[in-house]
Amino acid sequence: MRFLSAALSLTLLVATCTANAAPLPTPRQVDIPAAASLTLHAQLYKPDGDGPFPTVIALHGCGGLSGQSEPVQPRYRDWAEQLLKTGHAVLLPDSYGSRELGPQCQVKERRVLARRERVADINATRQWLLQQSWAARDRISLIGWANGASAVLWAVRPQSLLRSAEPDFRSAIAFYPDCRISSGLGWSTRVPTLLLIGAKDDVSSPSACRQVVEGARGRSALARIVVYPGAAHDFDRANLPLRAITGTDAALPERGHIGTDAEARKDSQQQVTEWLAR
Repeated sequence: MRFLSAALSLTLLVATCTANAAPLPTPRQVDIPAAASLTLHAQLYKPDGDGPFPTVIALHGCGGLSGQSEPVQPRYRDWAEQLLKTGHAVLLPDSYGSRELGPQCQVKERRVLARRERVADINATRQWLLQQSWAARDRISLIGWANGASAVLWAVRPQSLLRSAEPDFRSAIAFYPDCRISSGLGWSTRVPTLLLIGAKDDVSSPSACRQVVEGARGRSALARIVVYPGAAHDFDRANLPLRAITGTDAALPERGHIGTDAEARKDSQQQVTEWLAR
């Protein structure tokens, strides 16, 4: 009888905790005026209240922002949930859908470039945020994955500063960007920038990213890199078994390996939390 009573109490406790757990709110689409008469559609996750909230502009990878039946893919929704827990608003501009384009992973299909259109999207989003009363003007940061991370690296270069948009970004985080072009250009950053990449990433280039960060020392704002020894591309995605890319999925890179690395995923969540709290 005692066992049944204890079991019932435990069941009620789990049910109560589940009921009290705050679900991730549905994102709200916002429209941002951008260059060349483009209206940039973005998905906004915002804590309850009037703010002002620290805000993260989150940049999707080459597969795009949305899923087949949802405005935000699970991988980005997962990160939005993590960031909301730390009190951040999260704004995800859709660089491809806003231009009525699909995935841009295949080189022959790439019409939106990280160093050009996506930097313009970042700057338009930042200017829009500076006009919002709920956004803390001095705590707007960047985070990006893969192609979106490459755009982050371009956007924080001193040459990309828009004098009309003040204050500047608070900080930036780039998950497994393609550093190969930046490594040959003498990259530096004007805001604290964190790179996170797996040592076994054969889609991007860990060695080029090391070169980018090491080359910026002494002539740049703080730049730091974390290389996870056993991790491949997309290591922070949940429940993604390690596998080789076959080249048949237009929403994936053309070659290499992708997959979750549980330890790297957990550590990267902590790294992001600490970097944004700076």
